[in-house]
Amino acid sequence: MFAIGFDGKTVTPSLQKLLDRGVGAVALFSRNVESPQQVARLCYDIQKRAGRPVLIAVDQEGGRVARLRKGFTPIPSMRAVGETNDEILAHSIGQVLAAELRAVNIAMNFSPVMDVDSNPANPVIGDRSFGADPALVARIGAALIRGLQAGGVAACAKHFPGHGDTSKDSHFDLPTIPHSLSRLEKIEMPPFAAAIVAGVSAIMTAHVIFESFDSENPATLSHAVLTNLLRRKMKFQGVIVSDALEMRAISANFAIEETVIKGATAGLDLLAICEDPDLQNRAIDALIAGVRSGKVAENLITDANRRIERLIKQYVRPAAENPDLSILNSPEHRAIVERISSVPVGPDPTERSTT
Repeated sequence: MFAIGFDGKTVTPSLQKLLDRGVGAVALFSRNVESPQQVARLCYDIQKRAGRPVLIAVDQEGGRVARLRKGFTPIPSMRAVGETNDEILAHSIGQVLAAELRAVNIAMNFSPVMDVDSNPANPVIGDRSFGADPALVARIGAALIRGLQAGGVAACAKHFPGHGDTSKDSHFDLPTIPHSLSRLEKIEMPPFAAAIVAGVSAIMTAHVIFESFDSENPATLSHAVLTNLLRRKMKFQGVIVSDALEMRAISANFAIEETVIKGATAGLDLLAICEDPDLQNRAIDALIAGVRSGKVAENLITDANRRIERLIKQYVRPAAENPDLSILNSPEHRAIVERISSVPVGPDPTERSTT
């Protein structure tokens, strides 16, 4: 039930310890990347050293947020993709992403952003969104999801139930959205409903308080949002993954032990902790203690593991030790990308977290 990040371009002792403890997923960042060959080898070694299938994931959205750059096809921002209003092209972009991730032994993309770009003052979403029209975001995002998953890579729609209309960055603050339920159902939620219909494998939570659902807890830790809304009302059966729990929206307001208990009971399946090995081990200890003390029901753990194992079985293939990397930045892929009018790539606002 843990997705962990680490510092290094090879399997480190701290990563090995966490693999031995049974973590289900590893998230890669720019700090883990040197070249396509090195990434492929790292992913191979992670699987080999774990001795079991591990879900290896990355944020490869395009535009500002792309952990894999040198040697890979440069993907434009999702705003540029949305501006084409072309579902077939969005599907093709998903297939390009999938082919290149599969080539280096990566099975999951923490993408696409399904937030609606409804607030020009938003410091973290902006051109990561397909656009300001919920219907457009729903159509183009669903097409990209289908392309990714047809190519054998699990997609992850984010950030549920919508991070588009905030003026604060949840890396540093805890945003609050006061909108009525009717407004959320009209603007924020339709893209996620479309993602579910498209069969998206995972949905990532927003570290945002939605007062219409829960005035005290951010969505990541809210039973009302994750279980009552996403599971029961919207009928999502896939994996619910947290955004990085070190982000200040969470870590400045909740101790890691409280976060783990609240998150698991709210409905999280996969808890992302991306930087500190000590924090990662404390989190695992906290979940074990929570089950033993009865604070976390065992059936929640069983159900979460069942969903994670189903996703791993569907998408994690035996890693290739010496994969064919000729597809990376190939003429065929560049030709698809060149059909999109790109925008300049600015600074990445998410480098230390899975947002």
